[in-house]
Amino acid sequence: MKSRKVLVSAYACRPNMGSEPGVGWNTVCELGKYHKIWVFTREDNRSYIEAELSNNPIPGLEFVYVDLPGSNWWKRSLGAVHLHHYLWQIKAYLLARKLHKEIGFDVSHHVTYVRYSSPSFISLLPIPFIWGPIGGGESAPKAFWKDFGFRGKIYEIIRITVHKLGEYDPFVRLTLRNSTLIRATTEDTAKRLWQMSAINLQIYSESGLSEQEIQQLAQCPIPNSGQIRFISMARLLHWKGIHLGIQAFAQADLPDDTEYWILGDGPERKRLQILAEELGVSKQVKLWGRLSRPETLDKLSKSNVLVHPSLHDSGGWVCLEAMAAGCPVICLDLGGPAVQVTAETGFKIQASTPEEAVCGLAEAMACLAQDQELRLSMGYAGQKLVAQSFNWSKKAELLAQLYEETVQDNEYIDKALA
Repeated sequence: MKSRKVLVSAYACRPNMGSEPGVGWNTVCELGKYHKIWVFTREDNRSYIEAELSNNPIPGLEFVYVDLPGSNWWKRSLGAVHLHHYLWQIKAYLLARKLHKEIGFDVSHHVTYVRYSSPSFISLLPIPFIWGPIGGGESAPKAFWKDFGFRGKIYEIIRITVHKLGEYDPFVRLTLRNSTLIRATTEDTAKRLWQMSAINLQIYSESGLSEQEIQQLAQCPIPNSGQIRFISMARLLHWKGIHLGIQAFAQADLPDDTEYWILGDGPERKRLQILAEELGVSKQVKLWGRLSRPETLDKLSKSNVLVHPSLHDSGGWVCLEAMAAGCPVICLDLGGPAVQVTAETGFKIQASTPEEAVCGLAEAMACLAQDQELRLSMGYAGQKLVAQSFNWSKKAELLAQLYEETVQDNEYIDKALA
């Protein structure tokens, strides 16, 4: 494979973190093994990146730090952060355009943020451009809104409205037209992009785990005691669907000593406690709050099944972590988890209505609680799936090959037109 000069836009990019900062960091670190990578990222990521590189130098990477005046002001709210990202993209493009004249990049790639309704201005460079994986097209089915509080409903309305408005942004449309390849994290996002006349579109999860994380999680012992424990690990927000998990737990035909552990904190905690009391399962449902990473892994190692009833996750990292630990997953057939979880590694529950979802979750809980061999086979299948398909090193190897194929195709077209 020929080494290529690659420009990567990674607004979120920090070492030793999950979610989007982890996507940015792990992607570029692994890509440096194959190509020369210039990484455009925020100035406030510099200290974290330089500290990591001083201890663990990574060849093949050059970071370009970009920022706007008044960096602290932009962190005041989520809306301000997204506005900062939009304007940051413009400044990054202007700098990239100058560097392209000096360096001559072969291909550009937008890695983070992963919002389909926000443009990537580096797509304006006269080179092949890869967009994504991008997400955000997921939304909670309307039938589930009746269980949301007032703030939850307002949140969903604003979220949908912002994405819809973004679809009409001429620069989003220009980004879409200039993309050599678009990767969507979920079916829902892919549908939104198809409706915007996207072509050459793939569905591909942005989530992954490092070799070190996979090995660490594989060391979690698989419980072999008679007691069954279900576990959910999430911020306690309305759209994470933990209320559905509690309702299903109360409805399922389970042994009396079965427990449901919920790790995480958030505005829905009080409502979830009240719900467990009303359903008569407050002694079995344990809300542990937000725990440290070692404490979280300890709780995961003592659990049999992950319950992740999220209504619109683009990613669903916790599903990968559970599978890597040999834990079967029960999720809704929505969003990122639906892309990650297979019939061999867990249950994907249809979710047209809350009643259907709760019934399906309850049946899956009862099935796994009663069948140890099924739990073990799904657990082993999950570990195999993560190692083969969600390993950052393997994902980067395939991406590096994609760059090469993209550049070769572009060179062939240029010669044909000459």
